[in-house]
Amino acid sequence: MPTQHRAIQSRQALIRSAAETFLEKGVPAAGMVEISRRARLSKGALYFHFTSKDDLTLAVRDAALATLQEIEDGFTRSPEPLPTAVRDFTVELFGRVESDAVLRAGLRLRPETAPGLGIYALEQRWYALFLDKAVTCGTGGAAGPHASDTEPRRTAQLLTSLVVGLLHLGSEDGTWWDRESIVGLWALLPAAPDRFPAPGIPAPTQIPAAG
Repeated sequence: MPTQHRAIQSRQALIRSAAETFLEKGVPAAGMVEISRRARLSKGALYFHFTSKDDLTLAVRDAALATLQEIEDGFTRSPEPLPTAVRDFTVELFGRVESDAVLRAGLRLRPETAPGLGIYALEQRWYALFLDKAVTCGTGGAAGPHASDTEPRRTAQLLTSLVVGLLHLGSEDGTWWDRESIVGLWALLPAAPDRFPAPGIPAPTQIPAAG
């Protein structure tokens, strides 16, 4: 096996090992020796790739962000109407969170430790993503892609609130991330997105942080 390929594999194994250890013990209690042993690599190999636990924590964050970007790219390419595309995005997101320890650990890192993955950052990120699709492709309602500026914003705000809320609820009770639960919840939404209730939907900066 080429040296470069082995180095990539070792780095990925260490990131995965760190994520699993963070999930089990929390970042403060996770030791570098334990992380290297879990990855079946020497302490020297660990420090060859990462100079400190802070460096390793940022690597977990970056890997989680890369996975998140991949899921978001799938949403952007989806030909489905906005509500259906967001539903599929939510199913894919939480399926990956459950199966991918690095993504799960990244989402649990403290915002000051891992900028870009805190609840407010995700809220703003997804609101912008959903709004862009709503403005570009329409909300899927009768108004179509030429709907007023107000309606896409209302729709993006509501869908963002749903995804962020499910992210918080599922961190305590995984049944909220079950595909059938998500599809069932989406089935309760009004058939026409332009009839989403307008009053009481706060702008993203006004939505309280989960927890």
